Order: sequence, then structure tokens, then C-alpha cells
Amino acid sequence: MEVYFLTAQDARSLLFAKGGARINLDLRKTGRTWLVQIREGKFIFPDGSKIDRETIERIAGDDRNIYFIAGGRVFKAAIAGEHFYKLVPTIPPTIEINGIRMHRTKGTDPMKDTESKVNAVRPGEGETVLDTCMGLGYTAIEAARRGAYVITIERDRNVIELARINPWSWELFHSQNIQVIHGDAFDVIKRFRDGTFDVIIHDPPRFSLAGQLYSEEFYRELFRVLRPGGRLFHYVGNPGKKYRRRDLQRGVMERLRKVGFKNVKRVEEALGVVARKPERS
Repeated sequence: MEVYFLTAQDARSLLFAKGGARINLDLRKTGRTWLVQIREGKFIFPDGSKIDRETIERIAGDDRNIYFIAGGRVFKAAIAGEHFYKLVPTIPPTIEINGIRMHRTKGTDPMKDTESKVNAVRPGEGETVLDTCMGLGYTAIEAARRGAYVITIERDRNVIELARINPWSWELFHSQNIQVIHGDAFDVIKRFRDGTFDVIIHDPPRFSLAGQLYSEEFYRELFRVLRPGGRLFHYVGNPGKKYRRRDLQRGVMERLRKVGFKNVKRVEEALGVVARKPERS
């Protein structure tokens, strides 16, 4: 089934078109354009789907959401349940859960945010990477593009579903170098053998939402599954005022050192901390 994506900007382009227009329909994932024809007040997409003008006008007035067309019907890229999840029309999209964005977007974009985290540990050809908190999978995809084999963990089925919808996450489910595990990283990590990974990228939700992923107990598991000489990046973020961020980072760094990590230091451009597991003596 063909799926076409529309943002408010795309919808406005269609409203101003006469007879039809060639526009991008995959959220700028590629430079490709598709022809959308306009006949008898209907917008006709390449698969024959006919969408009325009123619907396109509604999308054009909504700058906060992403819509997609599948099987002749229009859907908002959002899931409502115990929490509210949606794709946000940044390029590439980020995911928002109860109004909290999962990537930095102020002064940057989700791809630059991802690259800053991956560059902190620079996974390379033939290395094995653990990505503890998948989200939309941009970290796993970037590491795999650099030649690494990546195991990525996501506990929330709704997040996985939005990743399946998002065209920027396509490689997550189609790359031979990425394995997706549904589960809580706090529990899943206990299944791995000692020294399984060359690199760990730990990008957890904020402390108030996932305190166990900042615990000494979890850090001991990170240390155990990392090979001697392996690298860790731990995103900490900037939760609240500057002095609070320093306090949180200091606590993270102290606990990492306590479980055995060395060369623990801040990476300000990525709002996180890097560390190494010592080589065998």
C-alpha cells in the first residue's frame, strides 16, 4: 500500500496549485516529487486516492502535526492511549510524548542531535553497538550506516508503531545491520553476555520518567556488557536550569566511576557524558 505524507506546508502548496502540482510526499526523506492532480474539487494522489478540499484545508491550518494518506483515507500520525504520542513536523520528524519532545529541536534538528551523540563515541566498521532506547531509531540508523551492527531496544509499542509509520525510520526495519528488541532496557540488558558490545549509546528519557536507567544497578550492567576498552556515551540532557543540569551530570559521572568506568568526562555539544571501560591489565 502506498503511503503519502503531508505537512501544513505541503497542504498549502496544493491549495495554491492550479490543476495539479508536483510535491514531496515523504517528509523530505528524498528529493523525489509526486504529481497530485486537482479535478472537480478533489486532490488525486498517485495511487488514485481522492481527498476533498476541506480536508486539505484542515491540514494546511495545522502546523503542529503530520498527516498521512493510506488506502484513500487520511490519518494523523498520532496515537492516543494512556499517553499521547505524535510525530512532530520537524525535518526529520521527532516524536512527542505528552508534549515532551524526544530530540533537541531548539537551535538544531533531530538529525544533528543524533550525529552529535554518535560522534561522541564514533562506532566504526565491524563494531557491535547497543542503543538502549530506540525512539525513532535515528541513532541506530546512523551507527549502522557507519558499518556497525546495532542492537536497539524500545519498551513502548506505540513508539515502535510511530517509527514504522515514519519514512525517516525505514532503515530501522529493513537494514541487516540493525536488530530491534521490544522490551525494557533495564531488563533486556541482563540477557547479554559479558563484553558483548564495543560501543554503548545510552539515550534514556529524562530522569523523572526513567530513573532506573540512571541507577548504579543499571550502570553496572552497562559496564558488564561492554568489552574492555569499549566506549560509552550517556545522554543526560538539560532538564531545567543550568545548575540542575550540572548536578545531574555530576551524579551520573560519580556513579559511572563507582561501577568501574574510566576517562569519564562531559561532552557539552551533545549534552552528555562519555566514558571507557578499562583494558584488561
